[in-house]
Amino acid sequence: MARTACVDLPAFPLQLLLRGRPEWREHPAAVVDEDRPQGIVLWANERARARRVLPGMRYAAALALACDLRAATVPDREVGAAVLHLARVLRRYTPNVEPAAEEPGTLWLDASGLERLYPSLREWGDRIRSDLEREGFEAAVAVGFSRFGTYALARGKRGVVVLDSAEAERRAARAVPLDRLAIPPEAREALAKLGVADVGAFLRLPAEGLARRFGHEVYRLHRLGSGDLIVPLQPDRPEPPALEREALDHAETDVARLLGIVERRLAPLAERAAARGRAIAELRLGLRFDRLGDHVETLRPAEPTADPAALLELARLRLEAVRRLPDGVVEVVLIASEVVAPHRQRALAELAARRRDLEAARRALARVRAALGDAAVVRAALRDGHLPEAGFAWEPLAELGEAHPRPAPEIARAVRRIHERPVPLPPRPRHEPDGWMLRGLEQGPVVRVDGPYVVAGGWWNRAVHREYHFAETRQGELLWLYYDRPRRRWFLQGRIE
Repeated sequence: MARTACVDLPAFPLQLLLRGRPEWREHPAAVVDEDRPQGIVLWANERARARRVLPGMRYAAALALACDLRAATVPDREVGAAVLHLARVLRRYTPNVEPAAEEPGTLWLDASGLERLYPSLREWGDRIRSDLEREGFEAAVAVGFSRFGTYALARGKRGVVVLDSAEAERRAARAVPLDRLAIPPEAREALAKLGVADVGAFLRLPAEGLARRFGHEVYRLHRLGSGDLIVPLQPDRPEPPALEREALDHAETDVARLLGIVERRLAPLAERAAARGRAIAELRLGLRFDRLGDHVETLRPAEPTADPAALLELARLRLEAVRRLPDGVVEVVLIASEVVAPHRQRALAELAARRRDLEAARRALARVRAALGDAAVVRAALRDGHLPEAGFAWEPLAELGEAHPRPAPEIARAVRRIHERPVPLPPRPRHEPDGWMLRGLEQGPVVRVDGPYVVAGGWWNRAVHREYHFAETRQGELLWLYYDRPRRRWFLQGRIE
């Protein structure tokens, strides 16, 4: 029988904070979403909890309870990088590692067949835990047979837990306190008032009632625990780093000519990253000298970017600081470490804030009309339509005038891109939503689906019944799709940026 393990690092963002600031361990400490009085406490250590500082309260209220509270934010980028590092560490013990998409610090491992490599699975778990302790993390390891059972035990126990049978795993998991699992606070408090204190009592509740009252997240957790939803291990397959290499016919000693080679090789690296919706967070510039051997310079932009000019500027500054190369270069290697591209709304706002050259824009549009025809320059106009694609129409843009943007509140906004014609999608698999590959292997499977939001009617023309959903892929892409009930198939309406 296949064996599954779960490794859980409790309060993972808090562990990252204290790992970087070990002097805070002796004080009440917390992670907040914003470093200001109205920020929300997300995680708190035991010393802070002893002063009644709890997640969910305002930073100002927490300071009133513990005047010596140490608090800071932990950026999502830092958490994501730490999760990738954890996955690399755990791949020393098994090739199949799956980080939880919505719970950083929780990872599932394939433990099948390892009895031939280790004296016992307990010793395997002990080695994992010891390795993570050397990295500066506290972790719990549960080795069992199912995704939910090992998850519940890793959350509810400390140290290493090894179950010898599926029945023993089920009994142990049902005794885990419910507040150890990742359940929305409102649902957890409501269930506590009903006397539902452990996993066993939770699983005895009717699934349909939980779905109606608490939503899809609680309903899915119940299905996982009861065995109605079986989700196989979906390990991450790390991509090899993007690499460009050029061997030189003659040893190069001129910095300017060397920068030309770097520029030529940077362009394809940045293009490939941008095509996958990723950005370069670190660039390693490797130089192989004729007599001195290999040398590597590491360049880190201020934030991940897919702009080759920004990376070339860093390379130029680094090489020009040397002034004169110590030896001739016979080979140049560029290795890019990529991350998911940051949200582009900030860049769009900065672009909109720049002074617009109206005459240059009109000349550019005139060239487009001359090359592609008058119908190539259009603008969207709102229309009264029942369906999203009927809510606007394209009309010719005769004259480009001054922009008059309306004032907007300082809140984060998303852009909804709509396809002119909905794109047919593959059928949804039986075990929803995991394993639904909507955008190919690069974006990964769907990890979360919200909906349905029903649009129905059209009896005056053609009956319409669409069930709209928002689907998030493992790589972070947010898709807007619907199920057309009369046609019995899925369509992609657009995406959210």
